[in-house]
Amino acid sequence: MINTHGIHPGTARPLGGDRYTSRAFMEAEWDNVWTKSWLITIRADQIPEPGDFMLEEIGRESILIVRQDDGGIKALYNVCQHRGNRLVIEPEGSMPSFTCPYHSWRFELDGRCSYAQDPEDFPGGDPCAHASLADIPCEQFSGFVWINMDPACASLRESLGPIWDAWSVYPLENMTRVQATSVRMPCNWKLLLDNFHETYHLPTAHPEGIEYAEDSYLETHIELYENGHALGQTKCCLPAHRLPAHKNRLTEPVASDLERWDLDPQAFRGRERDPREAVQRQKRALYAERGLHHYARLSDAQLTDVFHYTLFPNFATSLNADGMLFLRAMPHPTDPEHCIFDSWYYNFGDMSWHKSLVTLDGEQARKPVEREIIDYGDKSLGVVLDGDAWVMAGQQKALYSRGYRGAILANQERRITQYHAMIDRYIAGYRPPANSRSAA
Repeated sequence: MINTHGIHPGTARPLGGDRYTSRAFMEAEWDNVWTKSWLITIRADQIPEPGDFMLEEIGRESILIVRQDDGGIKALYNVCQHRGNRLVIEPEGSMPSFTCPYHSWRFELDGRCSYAQDPEDFPGGDPCAHASLADIPCEQFSGFVWINMDPACASLRESLGPIWDAWSVYPLENMTRVQATSVRMPCNWKLLLDNFHETYHLPTAHPEGIEYAEDSYLETHIELYENGHALGQTKCCLPAHRLPAHKNRLTEPVASDLERWDLDPQAFRGRERDPREAVQRQKRALYAERGLHHYARLSDAQLTDVFHYTLFPNFATSLNADGMLFLRAMPHPTDPEHCIFDSWYYNFGDMSWHKSLVTLDGEQARKPVEREIIDYGDKSLGVVLDGDAWVMAGQQKALYSRGYRGAILANQERRITQYHAMIDRYIAGYRPPANSRSAA
């Protein structure tokens, strides 16, 4: 039996290890979370022409996302209606139609069956009229294609609530992917999302981060939204209060930011908490001549800070003034202790002038890159995400311990509390209502 505690966001609760190891819990999540939620998939501009397609492997499902003759996009289950063979094998490409490699049944871009071999041999006559591919609700937003395997789902906009409007100020339709590493991780997918729901681990797992970002929960702005989404805003371009006293100086990352915006770091010696606002003012003064016209739509805080959104159930993104860190977890088809971790980075438009824009492995960002799929440990994910991945791989092993009695969460980890509460609510039957409005 699956334990679906009747808890509510903001309450304290233990999180037992079985949530990350149990196959029964994995099945409940698949039936009630993964197949009932909006999931972010490919970029729409990855399939620009009619017949262009990409496959998304989501757990045990293979989803065929294809550009239509009229310019629209459809999402279809990648399964032939004759005997259930995978219709398309290649992960991406372009075809005028799709022909099953088993018995040559043909399906058009919109999923209609247009040919079945030996149609006269079927007792009911030509089966094509009854053999269309099953389609999936599909919408476009922020340059991405989103799908929901629930035919009765609320709209994407209703599900995202205030996030829809909050993202509108960023040029998400015009982005270039400059980092695209996907890792086969030896951990449950929720450990990734737990990690991305809090900054409590920052000074321990990422001590270099507190030289540029304020990790204090007293200064981290958190918003909890309906339907399990959340926001954490981290102030940047200033050293954290937690930085040891002997290091509480003008740090190298902050000094580099000042120089990048034609400000003299020496002018801020002894007032190390002032660069954030100074850089905000300087960006306002110089954005036009540097071609960063989207800066005009951003608030002062958005010019310097990281706005970290977690979207239920499996996506997190850090939005800054110049790009998007794309963090997505995909479940293993059968094993609750493995998942795929997508760690990608997108620049906004042509950012070649910006010398600070580098990929997560430290290389200069120049042009779109193809996705690379690796096993955990094969290569570095960059100094920041290496710390996250190492912790989560070890955490998965420890969750089996008889000595583990469940998580004890601080108030600053309340996004995790809300997140697991929403998983339990979905398993108990909750669905985002149509025509609902989300609230902070």
